[in-house]
Amino acid sequence: MFDHTLAFFHQSPVAFYSMVILFSLLIGSFLNVVVYRLPKMMHNTWYVECREFLADELEQSTAKPIKQLTLSTPNSTCPKCDHKIRFYENIPVISWLFLRGKCSQCHNAISARYPLVEAATAMLSVVVASQFGVSLETLLLLILTWGLICLTLIDFDHMLLPDQIVMPLLWLGLLINLDNTFVSLNDAVIGAAVGYMSLFSVFWLFKLVTGKEGMGHGDFKLFALFGAWIGWQLLPILILMASVVGAIVGITLMVLNNHQREQAIPFGPYLAVAGWITLLWGEGIWSWYLMQIS
Repeated sequence: MFDHTLAFFHQSPVAFYSMVILFSLLIGSFLNVVVYRLPKMMHNTWYVECREFLADELEQSTAKPIKQLTLSTPNSTCPKCDHKIRFYENIPVISWLFLRGKCSQCHNAISARYPLVEAATAMLSVVVASQFGVSLETLLLLILTWGLICLTLIDFDHMLLPDQIVMPLLWLGLLINLDNTFVSLNDAVIGAAVGYMSLFSVFWLFKLVTGKEGMGHGDFKLFALFGAWIGWQLLPILILMASVVGAIVGITLMVLNNHQREQAIPFGPYLAVAGWITLLWGEGIWSWYLMQIS
């Protein structure tokens, strides 16, 4: 059955890309839920743990209970009128356009970010599919791409790179390279170690010199994640691209938006974008770069 499906997609690129677009649109809708709810779930967990650690029994008994929140419950509702969003109001992109970006009951504006995330997920998924075709590599890189979209948005919103997303993707990178899917297992293990330890060393050197923390620990793990997928050889070009883009964006924000120099800027999104580009076109970029400096 599986072989017949692969053969069908090989013979019909239109069906293959149509499937990728439709499925990734649905995934994009789910990613919106993850981006919104996962940080809230983490904050709820931290709040409960802190109260258990710090509060006495009286305070525990009078503490206001936290509303249960998971990725599946409660059902999605309008934040203004609590209208439960019906399935036909939650069709990726189409429902937002049909409703003209407003709640069907109270007409409260619905952020354009939701359809943009869904459309971007589909677009990036098609790029991956066009690069690797009908293959195991495509499936694996789609999973990674979807995870990176979540990490990018969560880090922009909350300055967080959740272990719940980063660590499974890191281990997946090591496991898939047991069969040299992208790089050898040796390169993957060394890449993960070098990725983590390089930013870890920069973090502590910066802290010893300035007394401040220059980046979060999640950045170490995200860089290690890419090392596990692409090996250690392409990590220099990855960190170079991420640093250049991050510096340009940071300077632009300070100039245009009166961004305070002391205000932190998330580095994870730039690592994620640079890492995704490196996965798809890293070898070509690295070859071009070496030619320019030689």
